[in-house]
Amino acid sequence: MRYLTAGESHGPQQTTIVEGVPANMELLEEDINKELRRRQGGYGRGRRMQIEKDKVQFLSGVRHGKTTGAPITMVVENNDFKSWEQIMGSEPLTAEEEKNVKRKISRPRPGHADLNGAIKYGHRDMRNVLERSSARETTARVCAGALAKKVLKTFGIEVGGQVLEIGGIKSEDHDYQDIHDLKERTEASPVRCLDKSAEEKMMQAIDDAKQNGDSIGGVVQTVITGVPTGMGSHVQYDRKLDSKIAGAVMSINAFKGVEVGIGFDAASNPGSQVHDEIAWDKEQGYYRKSNNLGGFEGGMTTGMPVIIQGVMKPIPTLYKPLQSVDIESKEPFNASIERSDSCAVPAASVVMENVIAFEVAKGLLDMFGSDRVDAIEQNITEHVRWAREF
Repeated sequence: MRYLTAGESHGPQQTTIVEGVPANMELLEEDINKELRRRQGGYGRGRRMQIEKDKVQFLSGVRHGKTTGAPITMVVENNDFKSWEQIMGSEPLTAEEEKNVKRKISRPRPGHADLNGAIKYGHRDMRNVLERSSARETTARVCAGALAKKVLKTFGIEVGGQVLEIGGIKSEDHDYQDIHDLKERTEASPVRCLDKSAEEKMMQAIDDAKQNGDSIGGVVQTVITGVPTGMGSHVQYDRKLDSKIAGAVMSINAFKGVEVGIGFDAASNPGSQVHDEIAWDKEQGYYRKSNNLGGFEGGMTTGMPVIIQGVMKPIPTLYKPLQSVDIESKEPFNASIERSDSCAVPAASVVMENVIAFEVAKGLLDMFGSDRVDAIEQNITEHVRWAREF
């Protein structure tokens, strides 16, 4: 299973094409739309979310509520395009029009793709870079992830997540009874945090950042339960599923770090307190007495919940911009300002869930087949029975 995305932040639409989805899987546009709504929510979001009410449209690969096995094309229109059509149109400009292009960008923002992309592709107007590098593209990636979540749920695998930290304020109470408890409680929180005391402080920190024209980042966690043992492989570096997940997380806009299980804390503890002891009983088969390694050993799933943390830096677009250099005059200026959020960590939690879900779904289909839902279900059932009795 694989996907491609296309579209600019202020272009006509975001497009996602997913290939390799099993045939005969029930799929509705609402399965995608509910994840798009989650992405647009969260405390600290800016005015763009009031303009865009994202809804997906299936253009291929789904017929009468079921997948056909063909590539699935999903489109989300940008409602704001009507205000940008002259700026973002595809038709050529005259020489005179070229001189008077509106919203031209020549002052790159520190921390953004503007300058590097302009140098790489030779763009004097850096809007050609920022329109594609914008986090608006995560709309298309959430479409792919929502589809992957549907694949996982079809086979009893659940995905959830929570915010662990915003602006240096940490959640001290982040335990939950099960994945359903986690999902229910985080959906009720404006910042997707389980700790009510920390939640209030996080919201205040977001308000303070907005008041100061600044932005703040944080740490988010994704949890996936019901994963069979053995997904991924130890035999080649590029088949390790945890490394694929790490790469996918790092590809999300503004993410600068990823942990599996206890992650970097493993460096300060002895092996006897890090590695998860193995046990067996007739009902469960093999299991771990703890889950410090986040559901992975040797690049393969252990059957324990997959637990991943991601670190999001503060958004680089600031309403009190940092100093930059105008690429035309080479003179120092304050960086350009584009409409932005003061904090997108709660939304980033949703994006990370979906990005990881796609990698796990791909690993599932790589191991158990990808043609038909009924055949995959039989393969998983037999594997689980075999692994339990091994």
